[in-house]
Amino acid sequence: MKFQIEDVTVYFPYDHIYPEQYAYMVELKRALDARGHCLLEMPTGTGKTIALLSLITSYTLSKPNNPVKLIYCTRTVHEMEKTLAELKLLHAYQTIHIGDRARILAVGLSSRKNLCVNSRVLAAENRDSVDASCRRLTASWVRAAAVANPNLPTCEFFEEYEKAGSNAVLPPGVYTLQDLRAYGKEKGWCPYFLARHMVQFANVVVYSYQYLLDPKVAGHLKGPEGISIKCVRRLRRRFKATDAGRLRAEYNRLVEGLAQRGNLPFTDNWLSNPALPDDILKEAVPGNIRRAEHFLHVLRRLVQYLEGRLETDNVEKEGPVGFVASINTHAGIDQKTLKFCYDRLHSLMLTLEITDTDEFLHIQTICDFATLVGTYTRGFSIIIEPFDERMPHIPDPVLQLSCHDASLAIKPVFDRFQSVVITSGTLSPIDLYPRLLNFHPVVSRSFTMSLTRDCICPMVLTRGSDQLPVSTKFDMRSDLGVVRNYGRLLLEMASVVPDGIVCFFVSYSYMDGIVNSWNENGILKEIMQHKLVFIETQDVVETTLALDNYRKACDCGRGAIFFSVARGKVAEGIDFDRHYGRLVIMFGVPFQYTLSKILLARLEYLRDTFQIKEGDFLTFDALRQAAQCVGRVIRSKADYGMMIFADKRYSRHDKRSKLPGWILSHLRDAHLNLSTDMALHIAREFLRKMAQPYDRAGGSGRKTLLSQEDVEKMGDGILNEMQY
Repeated sequence: MKFQIEDVTVYFPYDHIYPEQYAYMVELKRALDARGHCLLEMPTGTGKTIALLSLITSYTLSKPNNPVKLIYCTRTVHEMEKTLAELKLLHAYQTIHIGDRARILAVGLSSRKNLCVNSRVLAAENRDSVDASCRRLTASWVRAAAVANPNLPTCEFFEEYEKAGSNAVLPPGVYTLQDLRAYGKEKGWCPYFLARHMVQFANVVVYSYQYLLDPKVAGHLKGPEGISIKCVRRLRRRFKATDAGRLRAEYNRLVEGLAQRGNLPFTDNWLSNPALPDDILKEAVPGNIRRAEHFLHVLRRLVQYLEGRLETDNVEKEGPVGFVASINTHAGIDQKTLKFCYDRLHSLMLTLEITDTDEFLHIQTICDFATLVGTYTRGFSIIIEPFDERMPHIPDPVLQLSCHDASLAIKPVFDRFQSVVITSGTLSPIDLYPRLLNFHPVVSRSFTMSLTRDCICPMVLTRGSDQLPVSTKFDMRSDLGVVRNYGRLLLEMASVVPDGIVCFFVSYSYMDGIVNSWNENGILKEIMQHKLVFIETQDVVETTLALDNYRKACDCGRGAIFFSVARGKVAEGIDFDRHYGRLVIMFGVPFQYTLSKILLARLEYLRDTFQIKEGDFLTFDALRQAAQCVGRVIRSKADYGMMIFADKRYSRHDKRSKLPGWILSHLRDAHLNLSTDMALHIAREFLRKMAQPYDRAGGSGRKTLLSQEDVEKMGDGILNEMQY
């Protein structure tokens, strides 16, 4: 369909549109017109992605003299592929209507592991190893040596890409990662380097948050074995074996300044830069570390200092200024030298022609750490813990650089882009984000979900059938009555709910403990008489296998239960739509581990800097996680599912009011203080209703699917109706 939003003709690839999608587009256009940032919360399963893509691409078409480049960030590769698939559908629709005017180039960008087509490189076991294997075949010095000795291995795909020169381009179109791999194989070109090259010409780029928000801002160093002096010794051996002329040339380049880095071959710019202010990147490396041997001495002293700090029996917390002063006093390394450790290591590893970069990950981590601690004077803490508090008898020293201020990481993004759109189904309470991220959105809106039937049934369960309260509060979570009541709840629900049930626990340790208890008292055996049980573990391969078998059990009609953990991989990236999730149970309130020294330091910082109370932040974070977990079960309006918040604390207004409005709007007063038998009765009634046929368009009642004619008639009335 095609319709107007003020001066923009919007091309939308479906015959009907949800009212909330239209309202979303109107507010998004307001933000683009104002050239500002915005917060938009819209329920899961209501088509945020296609609404955003349709509006922004149409906005660009309407303003040919002021083109807009869209950078779309996702968390997972799966989400990236889904976004590009939606864009491909939209692009095909726009091409039908306006022909060549709709021509765009859209690419997905991911790691070598996801884009490489060289079987020798892909044989490596993890991402770091894949990266190193690639560099062994594509580094400029490796390729130069291969010219003299043709027996040396190189990558045929990269060589063909280089030979093609300026002809190595992508034709206009929308390319998923799979499309890029297929095109690379067809042409014999490397898809990874081709995609990286084409990003600068693309109208739309879809990639991971990690490309914008550097993960090194929250890193940690493990005990003495993790930051072994061996890496420095290995570097020294490479240094001694390196031609003196190359080292002299490097020294001269560093004297001239780091701006010379722009002349490095594309394949050699491989270290990902920590999040640094632009002015630092324009400075020259300090004179005391320009010579390689001097820099190696500095690294040795830094490693020895850090190892000494880890030999402590007490928890220590220090700010960056005090920590840098201590390094200067005890190791003779000043703040500016620390600040340039990343750049100096980068330069040295290129000079030494190192391709097996995976063997130097520890020293890279230390240099990243040094650069960040030498750059930022606030918003960070250095926390040293001699052991894990949950296992105090086992020495396990950890030194962590903890970032307390998310605004530091996102500030370069706000500064760089004209409009930043933060959008999700779980942004409530939305007014906290401007404070946490230190920005002023020009638009901040939450939208309702238009439904022809109540296909969402949230419930708050506060007690078991025996009327004993249930909760994962620390003083109650081990209570046998709570454990038994949680088990009976799942057993009763498994006997009446068809297909899939997903259960979320507050932590891996709590899940392990309660499942063991259910196994010992026979509840687990009773549950498995109704459905098969699968469990998420911290091993990605095991969890993927468990998910595949869970889906197979649901597909064949056997039904299954999946045990998962809030904040885990499944909670953040896996959908349980349709028959894969007819019920989700959130066992407890997923608060962070409140004795964590990192969390306590962050709470102190937020209180002092942003005047955000500890309780407010903890509740906001926990309820956002709970909403993210239960939101996995509803992925479209044709779907239906139940949500049980199984903890007496959800009945408190100050807790449940932090849930997204689209959940609260379906949470009836009669469902706020339920026992297991009451919840069972509600579940039976709900499932009976969902079994009845219904009119997806809304019939004579409230319209939930709008035609082009409806949009033209209703206009601003839709916007007023869909906002909270």
